[in-house]
Amino acid sequence: MTFRAGFAFILAAGLAASPAMASRVHRAPTSGHTHAKHRAPATSRKMHGQQAIDSERVTAIQQALIREHYLSGEPTAKWDGDTQAAMLKFQADQGWQTKITPDSRALIKLGLGPNHSNAINAGNGASFNTLGAPAALPTTSTQGFVAASGVSH
Repeated sequence: MTFRAGFAFILAAGLAASPAMASRVHRAPTSGHTHAKHRAPATSRKMHGQQAIDSERVTAIQQALIREHYLSGEPTAKWDGDTQAAMLKFQADQGWQTKITPDSRALIKLGLGPNHSNAINAGNGASFNTLGAPAALPTTSTQGFVAASGVSH
């Protein structure tokens, strides 16, 4: 009788331990669905941001590129291949990136940037596209800086 009890105990212990030691097998979904995100077709996606340059803005850019001798002829108000090539060359000559045209720095350099003359800190005739010469420091300030630095001249 003890043999049967011992055998039953070992059998029960083995059956209880086997599910805990078994590895989980990954199965493919049976419904045919995948976990990939569903995306709308490219034709129905909503485009964000500015898609084209306004014809008045193109004319202003072309006039500036003509003035700077990067473009010849008359403005056409169309962002055509010649205009894009001229803007690309202008940006490259400045050492700027050439992947996005027009670059905001290029527009500012061409005089087409934002006008901040009415800004609260503009002052009379201030221009934010050029830097003025720094004001000279008073002698007392200069002496104070030298003394504070601990370096004697």
